[in-house]
Amino acid sequence: MSISDPLIRLTGITKTYGSGQAAFQALKGIDLSIESGDFVAIMGHSGSGKSTTMNILGCLDTPTGGSYEFQGVHVERLSRNQRALLRRYFLGFVFQGFNLLSRTTALENVELPLIYRGEPAAARHAAARAALAQVGLQGWEQHTPAELSGGQQQRVAIARAIVSRPKVLLADEPTGNLDTRTSEEIMDLIGNFNREHGITVLMVTHEPEMAEYAKRVVNFVDGKVESDSCNGEVS
Repeated sequence: MSISDPLIRLTGITKTYGSGQAAFQALKGIDLSIESGDFVAIMGHSGSGKSTTMNILGCLDTPTGGSYEFQGVHVERLSRNQRALLRRYFLGFVFQGFNLLSRTTALENVELPLIYRGEPAAARHAAARAALAQVGLQGWEQHTPAELSGGQQQRVAIARAIVSRPKVLLADEPTGNLDTRTSEEIMDLIGNFNREHGITVLMVTHEPEMAEYAKRVVNFVDGKVESDSCNGEVS
């Protein structure tokens, strides 16, 4: 990747589910570039293609056609195992439903990405404790999800996403299950990781108030990018 190349480049990305008369084209030629350190909110009605695009960006799905470059590497040409390695070492995920393991502690949940990497136990514990402290949960390491509020569970999920120091944080409706005040706290936290640590953030949201935290807003309509603009309310 040259200095002038974006971190992520989608060119002519299409995605078709099914075949024949039952075929449905979810994406109809997506062109999108993401610079390192950017914070992009992806918006659109249900069925607009935003979640399909997010799954392709996160290597959870593959495009039917087009090109997906990550740091100059053509992701669409990678094997399943290679895409898994890209997820493991470069991407962090935050979901609307938190996706925490219910019978394990906050510390153990945060350690999971490091277990997949084969990190030694002592290093995992230290990194997970540090990540929990970064999201304001120092002292809550031994609590299970059932003992935490929704906002605290999402903080654990963010700690899990950033413990491996990812290049990109993919957040799918990260405030969808939270009240307004807690949503603002979570968005402040995500914004801080973007500003202070240079983590590139790609966030799907249907809430304009949450999109205001982003530097760019990309609107999807019927499987295409309708608009891509800088967010004037972000300095």
